[in-house]
This record gives sequence, structure tokens and C-alpha cells, in this order.
Amino acid sequence: MATAIAFSGLSFTTLRSKASESSASLFSFSRPAPKPVLDFSVSPRLDFYHNKNFMVCGSVDGVDSVGSVSLKFELENDDVPMPIVLIDQDSHPEATIVQVSFGDRLGALFDTMKSLKDLGLDVLKGTVTTDNSVTQTKFFITRLTTGRKVEDPDLLERIRLTIINNLLKYHPESSEQLAMGEVFGIVPPEKKVDTVIATHVHVKEDGPRRSLLRIETADRPGLLLEILKIIADVNIDVESAEIDTEGLVAKDKFHVSYRGSALNSSLSQVLVNCLRDYLRRPENDEDSY
Repeated sequence: MATAIAFSGLSFTTLRSKASESSASLFSFSRPAPKPVLDFSVSPRLDFYHNKNFMVCGSVDGVDSVGSVSLKFELENDDVPMPIVLIDQDSHPEATIVQVSFGDRLGALFDTMKSLKDLGLDVLKGTVTTDNSVTQTKFFITRLTTGRKVEDPDLLERIRLTIINNLLKYHPESSEQLAMGEVFGIVPPEKKVDTVIATHVHVKEDGPRRSLLRIETADRPGLLLEILKIIADVNIDVESAEIDTEGLVAKDKFHVSYRGSALNSSLSQVLVNCLRDYLRRPENDEDSY
């Protein structure tokens, strides 16, 4: 049986229907059997959390976690799953897609939805799918003021840090697998990511009008803004982005162009060198790249 919970306003309705071939996840998975899907939507009338003062800390009502598992149990459990936060600017024409997963430990993330609203965002729709014991929650969000997807780099980074902050708050055991756990977590990461080894930057053509920039490096607060600043300093335009935080590592993709065309080999190499040299240096090295 597949269970779907839909809500609008303050009333909840539970719907049960037989699983069928058509009940597919929003991701393309190779799966042996249909998966339970939790689908919810938020009425625009509930957008009363609009606040121009951006917040990085989450709200408190304790429903982001599943069950009442003790902190001692979580810390003693060696199989802490990898937390993943993905921000996708490319897949939907009108909304920014935010996906969060942390094994099977996430609940409906109502606190995270409120935290996003506190950033001046509207959660249009959300879906939760389960695949091989991994629960993946996906939000479709827009800016309350414009009704359009988020394009401000500073706000994109605030979204990312807000979600990670909520993971640390409601799932403290995640701190050992997050870069922010070094400062804000109860258990810092045991293994440090070597920035020289972990940093990879590649550019390839993606049609005549744009190129695809792929970056993999050690995660840290403010990383997205640092990357976008370097791209802008080389006079390259960013058309869309996919910001992927997988534990201690950031895996980002950007569609970029120069004067409406794909980057040539010389400009691609300049961009790769600038990003690689900057990202491979220690965080406390403030010399110009």
C-alpha cells in the first residue's frame, strides 16, 4: 500500500491507494518495486512567515526528526548516514528545487519549511520518496516577493546553511559528517578533507551557447559565494546552478557562458586555473587568487 498525506490550511487528510506503475519518484531510480510516496502542498494563503530579516537558525517545534531516539543511541550508532543537501536551479522553469536526505532519519521537515518561509520564501509543493531505506524530501520554492525562483547567490547560500543548521539541530549525530559540524556540532568530523586532493574543476561544452562547469571540493560556509565571485571576476555569466552538499564535500554544477556563447578553450582554462588555485588553498589564506 502507498500512503499519501495531503494538507492545506490546518486540516489534514490521509489518503490510501494501491501502488501502481504510475506512482514514480521525481528522480529516475532503478527500483524493483513501487515506493511509498508522501506528497504535500502548502496553500499560498499560509504565507504569513514573510520576514525581510534573514535567519540562519531554524524554528523549534521538534517535528523534524523521526521517533524519539536518544542522543546517546545516535552517537553510539556507527552507521550514521551521509547528509545530502541539493539545490537545483536548472530542472524547473519557475521554481528552485531543494532536496534533503539523511538516510531514513528525516521526518516531514515542517520545521525546515517554516525556516524557509522565514527567509522570505514560498514552499509551493513538496514530495517525499523512499528508495533503499533513504528518505528524500524535495521542496519547490519561490521568492514571496516575486513568485519566481531564487536567483540571489547570497539567498541561495542562506538556504543551504539554514537546512544544514536544521540538520545539526534536530539530528546532532549528523555533525560528524558535515563541515559545519567542526564549529557548530557536538561531534566534529573525524576525518578532514584534504583540499588539494578533493578539489576538481572541469569545464566542457554543453551546446553552442553555454558550457558546463563542474566543481568538487571541501565544503565550508560561504563556499558558493566564493565560487560565484571568482566566476564573475573572470567576466563569465552563470545561467543556472545545481548546488550539491554531500557530507563534507561540495559537488556543484554551473551552466556558464561568455557574451552569450560557450567558453572557448583558453577562457575555460583561465576559469579552471583560478578556481582550482583558490579552492586548494587553506581557508585562512586570504591572498588574492
